[in-house]
Amino acid sequence: MQRMMIADSSDIVRKVGKRILSEIGFLVSEAGTAQEALTGCRATLPNFLIVDAGLDDALGLIASVRAMDRGKDVKIFYCVIETDLKKMMAGKRAGASDFLLKPFDRKILTSVFGGFAVAA
Repeated sequence: MQRMMIADSSDIVRKVGKRILSEIGFLVSEAGTAQEALTGCRATLPNFLIVDAGLDDALGLIASVRAMDRGKDVKIFYCVIETDLKKMMAGKRAGASDFLLKPFDRKILTSVFGGFAVAA
């Protein structure tokens, strides 16, 4: 089973994301802060990481995960509210693999991650 971590300060976003992604086959963990996410990644590195751009030290979290052993293998999705090229480029420079627009819903998450879940 593929492991996914959602790092977002919103309890509701994490809860909804976890429910949807669990239903399509991911083992999902949550983090409400960048430090909590980093601690979780050090314990068990996920295959996928969704990092909200609004999270304090989101870019530091991405860079720290990339610096870990096997951190280059993690697919990191930088989650932005709108297509903000400056913010997206900062995410890419920090090491984000791709982007995810918020708000997301079942259709979006299934479309983006559905193929990855069955590839476990």
